[in-house]
Amino acid sequence: MPLVIKRLRDPDTNPCLSESDASTRCMDENNYNREQCSSYFLKYKNCRRFWNSIMVERRQNGVKPVMPTATERAEILGAMGTMPY
Repeated sequence: MPLVIKRLRDPDTNPCLSESDASTRCMDENNYNREQCSSYFLKYKNCRRFWNSIMVERRQNGVKPVMPTATERAEILGAMGTMPY
């Protein structure tokens, strides 16, 4: 598997892997009719926006790595109580 694809499929580097898979699955099931999958696309977009804001905040505070690992993300989401996206 190419390195780029491995990185996109890695849960430590891609926080929105489940949302991405759900939107792809929806497209497959609905013969690539984008209108029927718009809610999945919106959820993925909101996920990317949320984690991007976390990355910007961590970068400004000098925290490394800028993208939290999967375990750190689980702790962040657990502390929030509900999914922010």
